[in-house]
Amino acid sequence: MLSLNKNYLAGLFKTMLLIAAISLATPTAIAKGVYQTEEDFLNEVFKNEIPETQTLILKGDLRKSVEKILTHPYSGFRIKYWENSTQSAWILEEIGKEKNITFGIAVSNQKVSYANVLTFRETRGWEIRYPAFTEQYIGASLSEERLTKDIDGVSGATLSVWAMTSVVKMALLLDGYIKNEKK
Repeated sequence: MLSLNKNYLAGLFKTMLLIAAISLATPTAIAKGVYQTEEDFLNEVFKNEIPETQTLILKGDLRKSVEKILTHPYSGFRIKYWENSTQSAWILEEIGKEKNITFGIAVSNQKVSYANVLTFRETRGWEIRYPAFTEQYIGASLSEERLTKDIDGVSGATLSVWAMTSVVKMALLLDGYIKNEKK
C-alpha cells in the first residue's frame, strides 16, 4: 500500500511540474509571433490600393536625426516606404530588450494615423500589441524630437514601449523629411 502511495505522489508531482512548466511557457508562446503581415498592414492603411514602394536613402543630417531619436547608430542605409496623396506608411524595426520588433506606422498631415506591432520576437512586453496601447499614438505629431502626446507605459514592457515610441518618432521625422523634399 505504501508503494502505491509513493507512485501516486510521484505521478501527482510530475503532473504539477508539467502544469507549472506549461503555465510558465504560455506567455512566451503568446508573446512571439506575427500579429499582422506587411501586406495586411498596407492594405488596411491604403484601403487595398497599395502605392508603389519607394526608397529613402538615410544619410547626412537625416541619419544623425534618426540616430538621435533612436539613441544608437542606425544600421540600415535605405528605408522603404509607401505614400499616396494623403499619407505615408513605414515598416520599421527597433530593438526591444534583445530582439527586433517590427512596427507599422502610418502618417497623415504630420500626425500618426495608424500604429501597430507587426512582428514581436521578445519574450516579454508583448502587451504593446493591443489596441488599448497602440491607439495612444494616433494623432501624435513630432515637436522638437518629442511626441505631442503623453504615452502611458505598460508594466513589464518598458523597453518595448520605448522601442515603439522611438519608431513612431522616426516615422514622423521621415514623413516630414519626404514632404519637405517634395516642396
